[in-house]
Amino acid sequence: MMRSLFSAVSGLKSHQTRMDVIGNNIANVNTVAYKSQSMTFSEVFYQTTQTASGPSENKGGTNPKQVGLGSSVGSIATAVSTEGASERTDNPYDLQISGSSFFIVSSAGTTYFTRAGNFKVDEEGALVTSDGANVMGWQTDADGNVVKDLVSKLYVTSSKFTYTAPARTTALTLSGNVNASSTDSITTTMNFYDSIGNSYQATVTLDYQDTGSDTVKTYNINPVSISQNGSVSNLSFDVNGSISFNAITGAALDTNSDITITLNNNGTGQTEVNLDTVGAENTSEIKLDATGLTMYSDKTSIKSSMGIVNDEGNKAGAGKATGTMTSVGIDASGCIVASYSNGDTVTIGQIAVASFANPEGLEKAGENLWSATLNSGLFDGIGQEVTTGDGKITSGVLEMSNVDLSGEFTSMITTQRGFQANSRIITVSDTLLEELINLKR
Repeated sequence: MMRSLFSAVSGLKSHQTRMDVIGNNIANVNTVAYKSQSMTFSEVFYQTTQTASGPSENKGGTNPKQVGLGSSVGSIATAVSTEGASERTDNPYDLQISGSSFFIVSSAGTTYFTRAGNFKVDEEGALVTSDGANVMGWQTDADGNVVKDLVSKLYVTSSKFTYTAPARTTALTLSGNVNASSTDSITTTMNFYDSIGNSYQATVTLDYQDTGSDTVKTYNINPVSISQNGSVSNLSFDVNGSISFNAITGAALDTNSDITITLNNNGTGQTEVNLDTVGAENTSEIKLDATGLTMYSDKTSIKSSMGIVNDEGNKAGAGKATGTMTSVGIDASGCIVASYSNGDTVTIGQIAVASFANPEGLEKAGENLWSATLNSGLFDGIGQEVTTGDGKITSGVLEMSNVDLSGEFTSMITTQRGFQANSRIITVSDTLLEELINLKR
């Protein structure tokens, strides 16, 4: 009777622990990336009242006689490898990681791991968890290449990435049409940049030149005015070359690619207008390609664009203004890509992830964090790219809890019944003890 009392007590304790696990699961049914737990029971030490014996000539064998002493917690397993459903948030810093990897974060110098990607940006522009742990990854070099070295904290809006450098325009393209019957002057403007990002607008005229030829029609290009950053400038410029067409076909001649525009400082001391000094004079030459022009009977319409299309089909020599960061995004491989007002896109870091031989061996550390243990495998300090394994990162989406409420409520019912049954054992055992005590009356 005493054994049954203590067996029932151990059953109550085990079922209470299982109810604690169930309660925690249900409490975290809406926790980002929470991984549900399940508990199994284990029988405990047995008291052997008779050992087993083997058969002999005169007697058969006997089985052991053992009385169990209750139950205990066998294991509490965590469903780490079971992914939760996706929840769309449209917040670019909310990230869902698919597959079996973990984000790497650092809090107070200690490295943790998490599946919860509800990240924020702090005052310094660092990417952090909701509790302030730094998201870790790889930095980039001066050329924007990711350096896969020891992980460090990632920034997305720091002053280091506020701007991208401008570039001087070295080539311009004229395209459109010159009316075949027109002999009037044609005015057009061309925009370009210097090497520190100043913008210029040069106005020129195309003046018809009567060469007496019936097969070639020529226009001289003459400078008119130039402005800097929208204001009248002390600079001047010269144009070397003219635009010629085949008067029969209307096609531009190849010589239209030999035109150059030269900007002059005029001794005004405007050295801040960095025009890339050539020799002793502060001058800058821009190549002008007008081979895309036509001379048809349609109306005159000419436009200028920066750069010349090269053999690879890319615009070369276009130059660009100073770029100011306009937005930041994170792609499927974890690369943090910044977009700038001048059209530049620059990779400013990459989120690294960690994977483990036995992810179920990780230890929960609270705040949606996990710690590595000897049975999970240790972190090497470098990590890996998420696409190296079986996963990817999705921006604007969060992983939800993988708790199955229907399963939890079913487990709750069986646990409640088990607890009740064990409590009845205590009640009945107490009744038996009462009957024994009453024998002396």
